[in-house]
Amino acid sequence: MEGYYWRLSDPASGRCIVALCGVCRAAGPGAPPAGASWAVVALAAHPGGFVRWRNAPAAAAEPDAFGATAWEDDGAAVLRGSERRIAVDLGPDARLEATLEGRAGWPLRLGAVGLAQALPWLPQYWHPVVLGARARGEAVLGGERVTLDGWDPYVEKNWGGRFPGEWWWGQAALGEGAMAAFAGGRLAGPLAASAVVVRAGGSVVRFAPPGALVAASAGRGEWRLRGRSPLWSVVVEGDAAFAPHVLPVPVPAERRAVMRSEHHLAGRMRVVLRRGRRVVLRAWSDVAGLEHGTPG
Repeated sequence: MEGYYWRLSDPASGRCIVALCGVCRAAGPGAPPAGASWAVVALAAHPGGFVRWRNAPAAAAEPDAFGATAWEDDGAAVLRGSERRIAVDLGPDARLEATLEGRAGWPLRLGAVGLAQALPWLPQYWHPVVLGARARGEAVLGGERVTLDGWDPYVEKNWGGRFPGEWWWGQAALGEGAMAAFAGGRLAGPLAASAVVVRAGGSVVRFAPPGALVAASAGRGEWRLRGRSPLWSVVVEGDAAFAPHVLPVPVPAERRAVMRSEHHLAGRMRVVLRRGRRVVLRAWSDVAGLEHGTPG
């Protein structure tokens, strides 16, 4: 599976819209249908609990870049997305079209999970692609038309053979170009791994083993992460402010999705980043994305 995720938030109005596309291909000679790719596509928004999703029967991922397309049997596009734009059509009352301008991409040589990205046995891998930008476009959510001009976009990708039994994730735009994102999950039994990324003052700091120690906990509407490297330290605290949207998670080998992602589109997040003892960033957001996935 290759998962693509776009998040658009607006602190001024407290609104948030997310679009996701999980491009899947079942493995093995007995997988039905052999070699065919399909996708789970979803569109969700806050406030109002809006969610639309479907399994698109055909899909493709860009082989050499960030991008995905999903379409119906008749060729009608359900989703077309890249780091520059996102277009979703799940019906006349569930549409999104936006371009992302002035993008701040990933600047570091290694990805968000560092050296772990080269390990072949992890169930999932995670990487932010657009850390900041300005949106321009429009969405139709139920009976409401929403202008997205000036909203804060964030784009990421995850990939792997399956979702962990439990995982945690979060992201928030923090003003003046700052942002924070994290992801983690159970690997086997009590063994877990997490990574945190913070952008502040035009610099990006990554906390991921083995270059940094990261401790994380999630549950009961709370997320807590602490990261430390030889030069930097970070504390991320998140709290659910509203009931979650329940979003689909693909099961690639079975060509279906299960509803096991509790995704808070407008939670609260507080971030403190230090270089040594000096506070580089102390910020918070009331439209943070916070997710907790548990065994289905």
